[in-house]
Amino acid sequence: MEVFTMERWSPYAVGIGIGVLSWIAFVLSNKPIGCSTAFVRSAGLLERFFRGGKVDKKPYYQQFKPQVDWEWMLVLGVLIGALASAFLAGQFRWVWVPPVWAAEIGTSPVARWLVALAGGFCVGFGARWAGGCTSGHGISGTLQLAVSSWIAAVGFFVGGIATAMILYHVIAA
Repeated sequence: MEVFTMERWSPYAVGIGIGVLSWIAFVLSNKPIGCSTAFVRSAGLLERFFRGGKVDKKPYYQQFKPQVDWEWMLVLGVLIGALASAFLAGQFRWVWVPPVWAAEIGTSPVARWLVALAGGFCVGFGARWAGGCTSGHGISGTLQLAVSSWIAAVGFFVGGIATAMILYHVIAA
């Protein structure tokens, strides 16, 4: 059981594991792995809490019913799995500002949280606009050889690299 206490796993083993998990998801639920819709459904649940049944009349929420479903459980499982992995590997610690960020940008936790919030908004908006997230397009869609998913996956990498270069001043002046 030493594998569960390793700091880093082989990306090849992890890739194979994700592929097998995708097969199992298709076989057991007839649904691809994806989780961005869980956040949409959660937003609908939150809106329903304040506005009642009015939310159910919106065309968007007629397509994506506000409910806790299997995607929500996937998000919860990712959080629990990441926490368990960090604890088992002895790597868990509370960090308000990661060291790389502190060295390049500064030590202000407020700035870090504001940038993270803005980034999260952009990622969520992009995922809904693209009709899927990194797991929906990047894993499930590419496994199905969907052209739109391959285009989205390339976009994820290009966007991530460009953002890192801008944030960490890698671009030569």
